[in-house]
Formats: sequence, structure tokens, C-alpha cells
Amino acid sequence: MKTYKIIICLLCFSFSIASFSQVGKLEKANLKYDKYDYIDARQIYLKVVDNGYKSAEIYRKLGDTYYFNSEYSGAAKWYYNLIKEFPDEATTTDYFRAAQCLKSINQLEESKSLMKIYKEKGGKSIALASYKNVADTIFKKGVQDKLFEIEKVAVNTEYSDFGPAFYGDSLIVFTSSDSSIKSFEDKSVDLSGWDNQPFLDLYQASLDGTLTLKNAEPLKGDINSEYHESTAVFSKDGNTMYFTRNNFIDGKKKRDKDHVVRLKIYKATKTGDTWGNVTELPFNSDSYSVGHPALSPKEDKLYFASDMPGTLGMSDIWYVKILGDDIYSNPTNMGDPMNTVARETFPFVSAENNLYFSSEGHAGMGGLDIFVAKLTNDGHGEISTFGEPINSTKDDFSFIIKEDRIGYFASNRDGDEGSKSDDIFQIWERCEITIEGPILDEATGEIIPNVMVTLLDSNNNELNKVVTGDDAVFSFVLECDKQYIIRAQKEGYNPKEEIVETPKDSKAMEMPILLNIPMSLKPSDPCPPEDLGCRLTLQPIYFDFDKSDIRPDAEIELAKILTALNEYPQLKIHIESHTDSRGKDAYNLKLSERRAQSTLKWLLSKGVEKNRLSAKGYGETQLINQCSNGEDCTEEEHQLNRRSMFIIRE
Repeated sequence: MKTYKIIICLLCFSFSIASFSQVGKLEKANLKYDKYDYIDARQIYLKVVDNGYKSAEIYRKLGDTYYFNSEYSGAAKWYYNLIKEFPDEATTTDYFRAAQCLKSINQLEESKSLMKIYKEKGGKSIALASYKNVADTIFKKGVQDKLFEIEKVAVNTEYSDFGPAFYGDSLIVFTSSDSSIKSFEDKSVDLSGWDNQPFLDLYQASLDGTLTLKNAEPLKGDINSEYHESTAVFSKDGNTMYFTRNNFIDGKKKRDKDHVVRLKIYKATKTGDTWGNVTELPFNSDSYSVGHPALSPKEDKLYFASDMPGTLGMSDIWYVKILGDDIYSNPTNMGDPMNTVARETFPFVSAENNLYFSSEGHAGMGGLDIFVAKLTNDGHGEISTFGEPINSTKDDFSFIIKEDRIGYFASNRDGDEGSKSDDIFQIWERCEITIEGPILDEATGEIIPNVMVTLLDSNNNELNKVVTGDDAVFSFVLECDKQYIIRAQKEGYNPKEEIVETPKDSKAMEMPILLNIPMSLKPSDPCPPEDLGCRLTLQPIYFDFDKSDIRPDAEIELAKILTALNEYPQLKIHIESHTDSRGKDAYNLKLSERRAQSTLKWLLSKGVEKNRLSAKGYGETQLINQCSNGEDCTEEEHQLNRRSMFIIRE
């Protein structure tokens, strides 16, 4: 004889909108009136537990009634009890929700412990990856609308710090006062380009894993002299450097006709870890200044600032072609409109062939401001500028950037001592990730409109909420290095959650990132209003082989019905027992009748008045699908017919 089981029709969370979700008063008023809405599933569950009946399922349902109402303190209790008392039945979702709820009530250590178990049990989150932007399209639109973050670097000193330069992938070379803080007051010399402050040298600092600068030390070799050095640029192989220095070489300084020691660009090469073979470039002059070199991506051009003859203003951006070892073309002025009657200086050319420079002549925010133009074969494109926070009302200059990672610039915005207040700032594009996707039916793949989608942070705080339209698409903007929960809810469907983790290195990110997450919801048709078993989400009631006795595990489910009867004296219940089509029709009818009567007797034994109960077995006469005699059906399809129903009678 086969084993026959009676299963309660399980249609989960059909009452979730009435009991779980936060529906506004107006929405509630628009819901169709249900004369049995007074039945409060949460209160029935609580009384079932108070009466000594416990199961993982009851604890989970209680936790859910609080969780989806954002009542995390109440949810924490029931999820935690589930994990503690029924660890073998706890799912990864139970561990995650318990951890989240405990975090929300500041039980951080226990939350961390449960989250660890969640991951050990295979709990996963969706990890968002970064996508590289096309940098050359950014600047065609202008950069003033970009979002940036900035912070001062750790190697700044109390004196002037500026002129950062990329040196390989893990070093930054910059300009700063040397360690001895030499004063040139005793040297009786006029120097072009700097105010009265300690002499400047070139230093290098390393980038750690968080892109923080540390361990600053002077460049080794013959680079740093007793006068000023600044603004270096390096070849891609790291063996050649161009840098700015006062007109001083081989221990000798030279002056112009006004006895001013001008600026010149020098070239040096590297042997081991030491720089030497310092030579000046042939287009330098004792009569004017040339400085702040910048290499093109192909290293076939050297850009610089100069006030040499032909300059339109105080200083202009110029370039020479590099024709071979120590062979350079005549200097070419970048011309109008890049150069103005004021000062243009500190050029830098990025890997994307964008020329950044500082200017006092173009309309900006005040002082030197940073501008950018796309270099072309015959000149350059439109000149764009930055707004805040990059440019300020003071001097902002010596800007460099790796456009898919990070940049640096100098500014005296935080001081009132002119160039002495210069500090280096680190810059990266603010990481904003756009995440969007349709809500889909898990079974059919069809879109589901009018779904409430909520964005929560890692502490379950609600950040945003939308209701999808006819296209069923939701969209949220996320930050980097964050964990989020995206929750979707709709009447007639089980709630669905996705855990999302954004990239951890926000400084290495560009925006925007567009990612589609097809979130699915599992259909659960609304309960018929008179089906109390469905409303209380009864679990399957099992009987032993060819028996009709109520087993202890079935008592837990029947306790829900008993509690509802005790809580609401006006309820009258008709018990229906059904079987599947396997086996003889007459036997199935008798078996279902015995089990229906056994269920009735259990309730009577608990004190329920007889006039409130009736019971009948229907065998296989009321199948709910096509699985009649002789049909080839799965076990799951047959199980839908093996059910017990508790129908509310008038």
C-alpha cells in the first residue's frame, strides 16, 4: 500500500500586503473590502508559540511579519530563536536576515558572527564590477558638471608643495621644501618664479593599496641642487626625466640682463636607482624662462610654459617635437584661443591626449584655474573648465590625471600666504553607480509592473522606494564600497531581496555604471477569503503510513487553527481532506474521511465546541489539476491534490 499524505494548501504570504507591507492609508482604502481581514496572522502565531508549540516555520513566519514591516527588533528575536533552536532547518536567508536585524539593534558582534555563517553556508551577494568610461567623450561635453571628491595628500608640509607627476604605477614625484629648509636670504640672488621661501627639491612618495601617499624621500642623484627644482615628467620606461630648475648647472648660475636667475628645463637619465647626466635643453635661454615640461602620450612632443619671444601674454603654452636623442624642433606656440594676454602655465597631457593647463586669462573662478582641451592633429578642441571642488577662488594648478583612475593637483585655497600655502590634493571621480533592471515573473519571464522596490543600506535603513511603471523597470543610484539590499514586493507574490555589493576601491572607479539585474518574484495566488488554512500558511500535515492519527508535527499546524478558533469565537470551520488520484477511488475516499474526522476529534479534544466544526473526506473527487487516474504527473503535481483545507463557514 502506498503512503498517502494530506497536505494543507500552502500559498505563502498571500496576506503579506495586509500584514507585512507598509501600505499607506490611501492605498488601504482602495483595497477591496474583505470581511475576514480581522484575522491577524501575527497575533495567532504569537499565541501558538505562547501555548508551547514551536517550529522553524512558525519562527520564520513571525520573523518575516516583523522584517517586512521594518520592525527589526521584533524580527531579530524570532530569526535568532529559529537559528538557535532549529539550526538544521535554518536557511542562508534566515542567517542573513538575523544578522541584518541584529546589526539594526546594535548587536554588532553577534551580527558579524551570523554573517560569517551566512557566507560559509554559501550565501552570496551580487558584486558589481567597474566599467571603463570613454574619457575623450567626457570633455566634449565639458567637465564642469562632473562630480569629484578631493582630499589633501599626507605628504604635504608647512611650506609650498605642488607639481605632482606620475612615476610608474606606484610612485608620485612632487615638489617640496628640502629637509634642511635652506634659506636663500644669504645668497644675494634674484630667482624667477618663486616667492621668498625655502628652496624646493624633487621628492618621490609611494602609493599604498588605498592610493595614499607615504614615505616621501628626495630623488637620488644629481637632480636636487642648492637652488629650486620642480615639475618633473618621466618617460614611460622610467629612465628619462625632464624637470624644471633655476638657471644653474655644473655649480654655476647664470642671470639675465636684469640679474634674474631664470628657469630652464633639464633632462636627466637614470642608472640603477640614481639620476644623473643632467643636461639643459637647447631651446632654453638666459634671457627668458622655460619650465614645467609635459610629454605627449607617444613621447614625440614636449609641452612647456614660457615667456620667450612670441608669447602672447605673461607666459604661454608651447611645445617642441622630439625628433631623436637630444634633437628638438623649434618651439611652437599653441596660440589663440588657448593662450591669452595673461598667464597660461603648468601643462599636462594625459594618456587620452587631453591637455590640461592652468590659466589666469580664461574665465574661471579666480586666480589660476584648471582648464582642459582635447589635442587634435591640427590643434585642439573646445576648452573646458572645472567647477568646484577642483577650481576655487584662489590658485589651482599643476593638474595631472589618469582618467580611468585618479589625479592630483595643487592649490593654495586653504591658506593666506600665497605660494607658501600650496598643498597637493588627490582627486577622483565620485563613484556613483546606476543600477536598474526589470522585475520579472520567475516562471514565465514576463515583466511584472506596479511592484514596490525598496533600496536599503547595510543597516536596513530605507534609502529610496519606487513603484515600477508599465515597463516594470526600477532604477537606483548607489555609492562605491557599500552593501545594499534591494527588496521587491507585490500582492500575490512572495517578497524578493537581492544583496548588492559595490566595488571597494572608489578611487579607481568611473561613473556611470549601468547594470541590469532581472529580479524575480515567485507567484503565490491570493488566498480565497474563506480559506483559513491558506491565510495562516499551514505547512503539510503528515500521517503515518495508512494511518489517520495526528502526529506531533501535525499538531503544530493544527495549533494555528485552534488558536484562531479560540481568538475569534464567531468562527465556524469546515474541515476538508483530499487525496491524489493514485490508488483505488473507494479507498481514497475512506482514507480521507478517517483523516478529516481525526482532525476534527483533535480540535474537539482541545475544547472547541462541536457546533463550530464539521469535517468531510472527499478522496480524489476534487482534484485541482489534471492529474486524474492514468495521467502521467510528477510527485509535485500529485502533492497539490493531497491537501487539507479549513474553510470558514457562515
